[in-house]
Amino acid sequence: MRFLFIGCVESSYRLLSRLLERKKNVVGVVTKKESDFNADYVDLAPLCNKYHVPYHYVKNVNDEDCIEFIRLCFPDICYCFGWSQLLKKELIDLFPRGVVGFHPAALPNNRGRHPFIWALALGLEETASTFFMITTGTDEGDILSQRHVKIDYQDNAKTLYDKVLDVAVEQEMEFTELLEKGTATLIPQNVETGNFWRKRRKEDGRIDWRMPSRGIYNLVRSLSKPYIGAHFVYNGADYKVWKALEIETIGLENIEPGKVLAVSVDGTMDVKAGIGGIRLIDFDNPGMSVGDYL
Repeated sequence: MRFLFIGCVESSYRLLSRLLERKKNVVGVVTKKESDFNADYVDLAPLCNKYHVPYHYVKNVNDEDCIEFIRLCFPDICYCFGWSQLLKKELIDLFPRGVVGFHPAALPNNRGRHPFIWALALGLEETASTFFMITTGTDEGDILSQRHVKIDYQDNAKTLYDKVLDVAVEQEMEFTELLEKGTATLIPQNVETGNFWRKRRKEDGRIDWRMPSRGIYNLVRSLSKPYIGAHFVYNGADYKVWKALEIETIGLENIEPGKVLAVSVDGTMDVKAGIGGIRLIDFDNPGMSVGDYL
């Protein structure tokens, strides 16, 4: 089977690497030379050069030059993993065996944008690694493979990302073998039973000290690297927070949210939250003292 691969982020790199390591017949790769919005962007060209696979840089995967490149590769199937643009019908129709997509959520639940961020910010205890057949809709096609992944309290964006990808690369080999044998089973989605996550906005990453400590903790870990980071505002300026912990505040129930409770020599700072408290560990410090208010 002749595979055409589309992708431009870390998950794309890992999934393409596994295909090439297993000597699957990848006849072409579509990727980006740069990205101004993918925090986990990876250039796939060096990997293609290593395995002598033709590649094509694009800005819009639906442009005519990309479609012509794909036609000349004579692919049977497309693996589109880590690509934010929707594929138009003209492009999808180039592949006799269809287009397989990847979404790190338990479809039909949690379709849409920023699945790692929303899962952590909402405090979910489970997500999934899902491969499905791409249609002109958003994450709506038949499910090819799905495995659930536990989210631990200690997980952050990077650890959850890695955890899901460890599962995904194993799935990829399993369903690829089934596709090549013609024995893969597809499960239709009922999107009416699921939900759709919207695009994250800057204000979604702002810490409000009136929030419970668990909400602040979840927000910080959801936006930790490779993402943009949660932030709080002090004197009109934004200050990033990359790592935090919940702390007990027994006996401090009368203290207002946002009050600095302690500043340690190791650089950490304890702040009262709406319920409980937060210890800021890795953050931009505006130079606060005990008793100040954020």
